Amino acid sequence: MRSLKFYTSLWAMMPHDQSGAILPYETICQMVAGAGYDGMALDLGAGDVAQAREVQPHMARAGLTPLIVAFPKTIEDLRETLIMAKDFDAPFVDVIGQVMPLSVEGMIPVIRRWIDMSDEIGMPIQFETHRNCITNDLYATLCLIDAVPEMRLCADLSHFVVDREFKLPLDHRDQGLIQRILDRSDSFQGRVASRQQIQLQLDFPQHQKWVELFQGWWHDGLESWRARNAAGDCVFLCELGPPEYAMTGPDGRELSNRWEEALTIKNWVADIWAGLEAKPVSDQK
Repeated sequence: MRSLKFYTSLWAMMPHDQSGAILPYETICQMVAGAGYDGMALDLGAGDVAQAREVQPHMARAGLTPLIVAFPKTIEDLRETLIMAKDFDAPFVDVIGQVMPLSVEGMIPVIRRWIDMSDEIGMPIQFETHRNCITNDLYATLCLIDAVPEMRLCADLSHFVVDREFKLPLDHRDQGLIQRILDRSDSFQGRVASRQQIQLQLDFPQHQKWVELFQGWWHDGLESWRARNAAGDCVFLCELGPPEYAMTGPDGRELSNRWEEALTIKNWVADIWAGLEAKPVSDQK
């Protein structure tokens, strides 16, 4: 049986909206669970291991599953994170690798060593498509997934939109490149970007063309995942970051309510999944 699991991020909850209030961990976990999320990502770039260990008991009491986001600066740095994630019973570790050789040829052994470490410890990993890491560039990432067939991705397409400065309407070639990423992705992240901004407000009229682009990509990504998986959990992480990811006015106040926007994305994606569930088998990929 296939199911869709929704996560948010602890980073996105500190603060969670334009009030700027930093809530206690217990309150955050109760709020996240009460909104129907299945888990929460613990970002070791925005936080650290000590924070992850402190918040984990609160998550357990709220029935939330931890997902670990790692930023290993050396090959060996990932090992302890994998062990901790296994102890936390995380579904996988989302790797934003800070080992960044200049050439694809140099990247390949790095990816393979991390995959070998994952297999050795028994904790699955996915490589997030993200700026300022080993998957920084769309073209290099496409070369990597061709060279390393076992490499699995977590698709945060907002980074590639900014990285490549995609123009709308998206041409057939660029859509094909993104589809190749989606077809290798085992989880997805929810944020809407434009070619100049990493995180847009969802209800501003000028942003609707980008909202529609991402809604289409989430549909295609979930459809691809379902075609490859007859059973299992697909993770969708609604990750709307605080400032300076979130745009602010001259008073430093955010221009929208990220908590409400994340729930909007969650509802959109739930509807996409329900629509795919309702499609006759003959109409599915």
